[in-house]
Amino acid sequence: MSLNIDSSFNKDEKKWVFKPEGDLDIYTSSQFKEEVIQRLDEKETDIIVDGEKLEYVDSTGLGALISILRTMKESEKKIYIDNVKPNIRKIFDITNLDKMFIFRGEE
Repeated sequence: MSLNIDSSFNKDEKKWVFKPEGDLDIYTSSQFKEEVIQRLDEKETDIIVDGEKLEYVDSTGLGALISILRTMKESEKKIYIDNVKPNIRKIFDITNLDKMFIFRGEE
């Protein structure tokens, strides 16, 4: 029920990097979405969501990611997802959302 978000701009990749820590769920998804949109208003780029410290994602969290992706598609920007735990990756696979996002570090 809590989420900390570390956001930074990666100058080498020219992308925003978001490192959510905790749960991306009904209680925290709007906070995450607001943080991402605020950063994109500063500088419109592709983004990386580093899920190394992400413990749980529910349907509301997925909805927030989809909403962010729709906003970004207007400017042809992409969301890259990195370092997610197998249980979170499985949610993307089951819902076929694995085709909407780019998973880094996978073949």
